[in-house]
Amino acid sequence: MHIKVNEKGVSVADKSTLYEVREQHMANADVVIYNGFQTTADKDLKEADEIVLIKKGEIPDKSVIETLMMARHTPGVFKKLKSSVVGIAGVGGLGSNVAVALARSGVGTLVIADFDIVEPSNLNRQAYFIEHLGYSKVEALKKLLLQINPFVKVVSHQVRITADNALDVFESVDVLVEAFDQAESKAELVNTALTSMPDKHIVAGSGMAGYFSSNDIVTKQKFKKLYVVGDETNEAKVGSGLMAPRVNVAAGHQSNMVLRILLGQLTP
Repeated sequence: MHIKVNEKGVSVADKSTLYEVREQHMANADVVIYNGFQTTADKDLKEADEIVLIKKGEIPDKSVIETLMMARHTPGVFKKLKSSVVGIAGVGGLGSNVAVALARSGVGTLVIADFDIVEPSNLNRQAYFIEHLGYSKVEALKKLLLQINPFVKVVSHQVRITADNALDVFESVDVLVEAFDQAESKAELVNTALTSMPDKHIVAGSGMAGYFSSNDIVTKQKFKKLYVVGDETNEAKVGSGLMAPRVNVAAGHQSNMVLRILLGQLTP
């Protein structure tokens, strides 16, 4: 019978059990993950099962660390995500947190674009740290993403995205995330993408300001390849600022929708 142990194909006897394999390959493993699920129970194995064994406190070899990072994924998901390219226009509150989620999920290439630098008011909701103040957002985010997942390829553009350059920056992506603050910029990018990049799926944000109920933030399909995340009402304005909880809820919706698109689940 053929199975995988820490991403290496191995042959084991028929009717082998999970714990027998652990004893053979890493008897001192603290964590046993069976087909994406951490378990403390022995199990009968079957053909093509995937097992990951982890010893806490040990820095694994570089040849297996990416496999161990993605061990909690559903089998087969990681390979699909690894070959995917996602563009993120604007890496502030939405975009920086979307990028972090996608890097943690194992998306192979992230194309990020923003013209701005990190300043103190960003720290209330964006993925940055004090040490990033004064750096361009794309530079700081690239550094952060590679600390999280050194296997992700980050293509950064320090530029203001407009109708004139959007296609050049994002023509290689499978999915485009719109994560701007200003309504005019949002509309310009979405319209440009729908007309000039009709093959791209677009995941846009609209309405996540304040501290209203997070249950009002939803994902809606507006057109065949356009999805909008938010409550579509509470945009940032005088008297209603942007705060981490609702921004992160919206970023979670966006990044989850990106994964669903990449994995073939094309409805919210």
